[in-house]
Amino acid sequence: MTRTRYDLIVVGGGAAGMMAAITAARLGTDVCLVERNPKVGRKLYITGKGRCNVTNHCSPQEVLSAVPRNGKFLYSALERTPPAWVEEFFTGLGVPLKVERGNRVFPVSDRAADVIDALFRELQRLKVPVLQERVSALNCRDGAVCGVEMGVEKARTGLACKAVILATGGVSYPATGSTGDGLEMARALGHTIVEPRPSLVPLESPEDVCPRMQGLALKNVLLTVKNQKGKVVFREQGELLFTHFGLSGPLVLSASAHMRKFEADRYRCHIDLKPALDEATLDARLVRELTQGANRDMDNLMGALLPRLMIPVALERAGIPGDRKAHDLTRGERRRLLEVLKDFPVDVSGPRPVAEAIVTAGGVKVGEVDPRTMASKKVKGLFFAGELLDVDAYTGGFNLQIAWATGRAAGEGGAAFLRDGADGRPS
Repeated sequence: MTRTRYDLIVVGGGAAGMMAAITAARLGTDVCLVERNPKVGRKLYITGKGRCNVTNHCSPQEVLSAVPRNGKFLYSALERTPPAWVEEFFTGLGVPLKVERGNRVFPVSDRAADVIDALFRELQRLKVPVLQERVSALNCRDGAVCGVEMGVEKARTGLACKAVILATGGVSYPATGSTGDGLEMARALGHTIVEPRPSLVPLESPEDVCPRMQGLALKNVLLTVKNQKGKVVFREQGELLFTHFGLSGPLVLSASAHMRKFEADRYRCHIDLKPALDEATLDARLVRELTQGANRDMDNLMGALLPRLMIPVALERAGIPGDRKAHDLTRGERRRLLEVLKDFPVDVSGPRPVAEAIVTAGGVKVGEVDPRTMASKKVKGLFFAGELLDVDAYTGGFNLQIAWATGRAAGEGGAAFLRDGADGRPS
């Protein structure tokens, strides 16, 4: 006979939801996981370019420094579940890990599927039922959660429970199931929702140079972002991509998290195309190329310095005709070309839509949530975990670290609430 009651229901089978369910089950809680997708962990499949950057090999304090807003809220959860604990957790599940550039932690196999499979096997070992259903509403009685409603209007079913952990994600990548349902359920129960907005997202540019170079990936360039006052808000070396709408790629996604005031500020990206060479060294290189190819047209000679798609744009910005012979280049033109190579500016007008963001900024207001247990301060028996909360971080495994830490805190909080009838604080 199909069960209609569980003590604890976890809504959402992503990183935070699976961690919450595993944690609660390990503590002996009667728990059920409800996930709308046919498989759990769908968004995990695309993290880290399919490799799953599970955490960052650093201290809790360093994680907090990568959280631009509401970091204080995460202090307790990260102290209890630091990156070292996460690494040990996955190693214990049979997923060997490795540390790469920037202290990013990946499975040795470079397969996100191995992380998801390990979590699912643990759910199976703990006999946690996983139901493929869409939760449409939470039921409350006398200010306390008492069940969930599933399905659509004409085919709704219900499950009774004593506590619920909402871990449905934000509104980024809706195809993975993050459609904002959990935010609306929290709002319906009286919680304040900080308007979701994109974080870790491609950027739009009003300039025509981006579509002209569409598809061009630049590696090992230095990206510096400045606001309208000239203040540097981001600087890092890596890879970026020109698109039909503007800029994308790992560097740009990282930079976007630092560009949060488009409504009141303007930003410009400055790309150093040759960061390994200072101006004097690069100028000497230019002189050598111009001397050796004195009779060549500039658009041919520049192939030794730039990708093909970028050559006409760079020469245009330096005011040099492509058919100009190298031996005819003036000192002033060479100087302008040098400046373009060391500082290729691109104005950006704003982020792409939130549906294209890797992570959502905004969500359930953290002041309405107990930071030790992730328990709602408004509804008894309700807990939150993961991207649903108004916390997000820069790239590097930090957002998944937050998911594991808040998921574990919610799982422990829910178990303690059911066991002791207390406020859900971990013992």
